[in-house]
Amino acid sequence: MRAHASGWARGAVGVALTAIVTAGAVGCSDDGKPSGGHGSKVASAASSAAASLASQGAAALASATAEAQQKLNEVKNGVAAKDEVKLGTPTTGGDGRATVKVTAHNTADSAKSFAVLVQFKDKDGNLLDVTVVTVPDVGAKTDGEATATGTRKLSGDVRAEVGSAVRY
Repeated sequence: MRAHASGWARGAVGVALTAIVTAGAVGCSDDGKPSGGHGSKVASAASSAAASLASQGAAALASATAEAQQKLNEVKNGVAAKDEVKLGTPTTGGDGRATVKVTAHNTADSAKSFAVLVQFKDKDGNLLDVTVVTVPDVGAKTDGEATATGTRKLSGDVRAEVGSAVRY
């Protein structure tokens, strides 16, 4: 049963992340500028995928993170941008879900959007939750902000790390 559940989780991740990447790639016009309106679809699809996987446990979260990274690397006209993204200090709201401020600095000469994989971890570095947030339409040489919200109730000392980021 465990092998079957793991295979199901990988399949669900693949389908969900394919939708995420497709939504992200569609968010660009022919000249590489964001066409607008698709950022929330990317974040929503990613959050839904993470929420369903969160119940599968740490192994599924680790697998989802690896597959999300692979899919983010495949974003059409995407450029690795992890060094352009900074996270604030995570907090846990009344609903028990962790949130963190995401700031993306656009070093490009035109407006771009960012897809950011945020990992919530405990003090020992164990993966607790994962989500993807989009920072849409960041002007040239400026900063854009978004808030990443986890998908599960967490407690204790929660830390946030940028797993990866893509500028497109």
